[in-house]
Amino acid sequence: MEVAFGQYVISDDKSRIDVQTVIDFLARSYWANRRPPERIRKSIEHSICYGVYDGDKMIGFARVVTDLATVYHLCDVFVLEAYRGQGIGKKLVEVITNAPEFEWMTGVLGTLDAHGLYEQFGFVRDGERLMKRIPQARKA
Repeated sequence: MEVAFGQYVISDDKSRIDVQTVIDFLARSYWANRRPPERIRKSIEHSICYGVYDGDKMIGFARVVTDLATVYHLCDVFVLEAYRGQGIGKKLVEVITNAPEFEWMTGVLGTLDAHGLYEQFGFVRDGERLMKRIPQARKA
């Protein structure tokens, strides 16, 4: 799957993921700065991953852990600092939450500072850090 967003492309082609960019960003994140590189590589290998690209350069990333039936966990979402403020992160979350394979599942995620972003896509707070999104099938 590929989605154009202005000059950028969002893709779930895992072969395009720049693993070193993910490692470098997560090393300076508040949520994964203690995660060893080998664990990051393994998490990418065993997850559905989305990259955002400016040409060949990966500028954003998100990872989805799922049982492919009832629940997904959206995690490690980021956009490189130089590319923020353009709606890229919002579009990335939109693409994932609107994907047919996830719309019938419960979505969960953890955040300390991005509640407003995720609330735009139907996630609601469930405690201080946890957010949850009910399956679209139950909304109807």
